[in-house]
Amino acid sequence: MDDQVCRQFFHQPEQTLHRRYEALRAVFIDRLSLNQAADRFGYRPGALKSLVSRFRAQCRSGDPPPFFSAKNEDALRGNSTARTRTVRNSQ
Repeated sequence: MDDQVCRQFFHQPEQTLHRRYEALRAVFIDRLSLNQAADRFGYRPGALKSLVSRFRAQCRSGDPPPFFSAKNEDALRGNSTARTRTVRNSQ
Protein backbone atom coordinates (compact mmCIF):
# COMPACT_ATOMS: atom_id res chain seq x y z
CA MET A 1 0.00 0.00 0.00
CA ASP A 2 1.35 3.41 -0.95
CA ASP A 3 1.06 5.75 2.03
CA GLN A 4 2.99 8.61 0.44
CA VAL A 5 0.04 11.02 0.75
CA CYS A 6 -0.36 10.11 4.43
CA ARG A 7 3.34 10.64 5.14
CA GLN A 8 3.20 13.94 3.28
CA PHE A 9 0.43 15.10 5.66
CA PHE A 10 2.95 14.95 8.54
CA HIS A 11 6.09 16.03 6.69
CA GLN A 12 4.50 18.94 4.80
CA PRO A 13 1.60 20.24 6.93
CA GLU A 14 -0.45 22.95 5.28
CA GLN A 15 -2.47 24.32 8.21
CA THR A 16 -0.68 26.86 10.40
CA LEU A 17 -1.30 25.17 13.77
CA HIS A 18 -0.40 21.77 12.38
CA ARG A 19 2.83 23.13 10.88
CA ARG A 20 3.70 24.79 14.21
CA TYR A 21 3.00 21.56 16.10
CA GLU A 22 5.16 19.47 13.76
CA ALA A 23 8.03 21.98 13.90
CA LEU A 24 7.99 22.06 17.72
CA ARG A 25 7.68 18.29 17.85
CA ALA A 26 10.69 17.98 15.54
CA VAL A 27 12.75 20.14 17.90
CA PHE A 28 11.67 18.59 21.21
CA ILE A 29 10.97 14.96 20.27
CA ASP A 30 13.01 14.26 17.14
CA ARG A 31 15.84 16.46 18.48
CA LEU A 32 16.35 18.30 15.19
CA SER A 33 18.35 21.48 15.36
CA LEU A 34 16.48 24.75 14.99
CA ASN A 35 17.97 25.18 11.53
CA GLN A 36 16.93 21.69 10.41
CA ALA A 37 13.38 22.03 11.73
CA ALA A 38 13.03 25.55 10.34
CA ASP A 39 14.15 24.37 6.92
CA ARG A 40 11.85 21.33 6.97
CA PHE A 41 8.73 23.27 7.96
CA GLY A 42 9.33 26.57 6.17
CA TYR A 43 10.28 28.82 9.09
CA ARG A 44 13.14 31.26 9.37
CA PRO A 45 15.48 29.99 12.13
CA GLY A 46 14.89 33.16 14.19
CA ALA A 47 11.12 32.78 13.95
CA LEU A 48 11.28 29.14 15.06
CA LYS A 49 13.63 30.08 17.90
CA SER A 50 10.99 32.56 19.07
CA LEU A 51 8.24 29.89 18.83
CA VAL A 52 10.38 27.46 20.83
CA SER A 53 11.05 30.09 23.49
CA ARG A 54 7.35 30.99 23.83
CA PHE A 55 6.38 27.31 23.90
CA ARG A 56 8.84 26.63 26.73
CA ALA A 57 7.51 29.59 28.72
CA GLN A 58 3.89 28.51 28.18
CA CYS A 59 4.67 24.94 29.25
CA ARG A 60 6.50 26.14 32.37
CA SER A 61 3.50 28.27 33.34
CA GLY A 62 1.18 25.30 32.84
CA ASP A 63 -0.54 26.84 29.85
CA PRO A 64 0.72 25.19 26.65
CA PRO A 65 -0.85 26.57 23.46
CA PRO A 66 -3.69 24.73 21.76
CA PHE A 67 -2.86 23.00 18.51
CA PHE A 68 -6.47 22.39 17.59
CA SER A 69 -9.24 24.72 16.55
CA ALA A 70 -11.64 26.03 19.20
CA LYS A 71 -14.36 23.84 17.69
CA ASN A 72 -12.28 20.69 18.19
CA GLU A 73 -11.16 21.86 21.62
CA ASP A 74 -14.79 22.14 22.77
CA ALA A 75 -15.44 18.61 21.56
CA LEU A 76 -12.39 17.32 23.44
CA ARG A 77 -13.59 19.01 26.64
CA GLY A 78 -16.92 17.23 26.38
CA ASN A 79 -19.03 20.23 25.41
CA SER A 80 -20.51 18.21 22.58
CA THR A 81 -21.97 14.77 22.90
CA ALA A 82 -20.43 12.06 20.81
CA ARG A 83 -22.99 9.68 19.41
CA THR A 84 -22.25 6.05 18.89
CA ARG A 85 -24.38 3.40 17.35
CA THR A 86 -24.64 -0.07 18.82
CA VAL A 87 -24.50 -2.86 16.27
CA ARG A 88 -25.78 -6.24 17.33
CA ASN A 89 -23.84 -9.31 16.41
CA SER A 90 -26.01 -11.59 14.25
CA GLN A 91 -24.76 -14.91 15.60
